[in-house]
Amino acid sequence: MTPLLQVSHLVREFRRGGWLQGGTSVRAVDDISFDVQQRETFGLVGESGCGKTTTGRCILRLIEPTSGQVVFNGIDLAGLNARDLRRARKDLQIVFQDPYSSLNPRMRVGAIVEEPLIIHRIGTREERRARVDELFGLVGLDPAHVTKFPHEFSGGQRQRIGLARALALNPSLIIADEPVSALDVSVQAQVVNLLQDLQTRLGLTYLFIAHDLRLVRQVCDRVAVMYRGRIVELAPADRLFSAPAHAYTQALLSAVPRVHPDDRTTRVRFDHTTFTPLALREIAPGHFAAIT
Repeated sequence: MTPLLQVSHLVREFRRGGWLQGGTSVRAVDDISFDVQQRETFGLVGESGCGKTTTGRCILRLIEPTSGQVVFNGIDLAGLNARDLRRARKDLQIVFQDPYSSLNPRMRVGAIVEEPLIIHRIGTREERRARVDELFGLVGLDPAHVTKFPHEFSGGQRQRIGLARALALNPSLIIADEPVSALDVSVQAQVVNLLQDLQTRLGLTYLFIAHDLRLVRQVCDRVAVMYRGRIVELAPADRLFSAPAHAYTQALLSAVPRVHPDDRTTRVRFDHTTFTPLALREIAPGHFAAIT
């Protein structure tokens, strides 16, 4: 089956110190490749600063990649002009991490959700309003509240509004960038259940960016572990959690808090000074690791 999304040798460099000051170049994303199958939830995990979010934004070209290829539904996004890229983005949307800053505080929430439909000139005014009401119901919000402003909603409700906005154009792929990390634990479960329900009902594909490994294990089919801009391990979720091969993955998993106080585990320490970038190799069917 042809993957819905194919990322090949993606690189994104930033200049530290500025070009005129002769600063150094830093690779936030360093030659990574992976693919995402249709209706799959593909996890991208790692510590803060490892390049997860930059990867997601490069895929959408919210940040321009330095090099590499992103093929979505058979189309090379890197080669598209502004008009064609806008058209492609109808099928490729993002849900941002912070529900407090990702919504315009001066716009009513109904207008926020309607905005993508206006930009892409979809439907009449009445049809758009009906679609907004439909989307509010879809994400578990009362359509009667479309005239309210974002500050009148809780964090979990705001994230639902952001999700409604992402769903407005009927996308097939949603990049969920730490979608629940800013929410209370009880609210996290509600939003995650909603994401899974929508995936089943609408046939969605997710690129799920997160650092909460327990959450990733619950929702993802396959997982790629990033460190210093590189993918160091990629495997089906069950395989990754039961038989991690890379020392960094082992250290991450050993740091996951245990629910029961008697369920103790030996903490694995990863020596960051000895890290050597290596190419991924297949060590078991579908399980790749950057090890010798």
